[in-house]
Amino acid sequence: MNFKFLFPTFLNRYRFVQKRLRQLATGHGFGQGLNLGTGEGDYDRMIASFCGHLTACDINADDIAHARLMNRGVLNVHYETNDALNLSYPDASFDLLVSCEVIEHVGQPEKMIREIARVLRPGGFAIMTFPSHEFPFTYDPVNRFWHWVRQPDDREYLIAQGAYAFGHEYLIGADDFKQWVQHAGLELVEFRPLSGYLIGLLEMYWTGVAQRIFKKNAQNVTADTSGALKVRPVSAKVPALVFITDALLALDRLLFTWGKYSVGKGVVLRKP
Repeated sequence: MNFKFLFPTFLNRYRFVQKRLRQLATGHGFGQGLNLGTGEGDYDRMIASFCGHLTACDINADDIAHARLMNRGVLNVHYETNDALNLSYPDASFDLLVSCEVIEHVGQPEKMIREIARVLRPGGFAIMTFPSHEFPFTYDPVNRFWHWVRQPDDREYLIAQGAYAFGHEYLIGADDFKQWVQHAGLELVEFRPLSGYLIGLLEMYWTGVAQRIFKKNAQNVTADTSGALKVRPVSAKVPALVFITDALLALDRLLFTWGKYSVGKGVVLRKP
């Protein structure tokens, strides 16, 4: 089973993508889909259920090998390595594109948005999640205080933990993202905060430390780095205790996700 589902921020991203796919695929589904930055393949089984065929790509060959093994029973998924900044696919190849927690790693986020626009077919949708530059104080008080004092840009931080753990050298600002989308000729259908002050408090710092210790490719880079135990999920099965995490997310949404501050953002884009 995949214990990532017990982490509130992970489950919140997964639920966002799942719910949007259910809404957008009502009555017809998608023909060709792309999971851009599939990582260890946590989402592929779910995304593939809404597609006639899903291509799952990542720049990390070891992650692709693991994702292929974990989802070997999913017959409509094809795995391959690819670069989000220079996708090998022809223009207008996909009806659906999903990309979760990728754009903050590529170095040229605006170029990635242009590539997404290029490979989407007219009328196609892109669903994305990414860490927010407007993160709550409870998630990373050290770097938030640093931002208040220094007023830095998205690439400046004091410690590589909290919001800047997980290999995040920069975060995505809401205004910047909306500008990139506009310049790429995409329509912003939805822009939603994911995980507010409560979830930030529950995951403050320790999740980044745990990933650095346990996770293979802890910094989410091109080649795997040496995590101490190199733990990977062995299946996509959701743990039975996930209802506890769902309850925490519901409480957080009720109390805190009404403002601009959130650990991450979930967006839906459409190509006119």
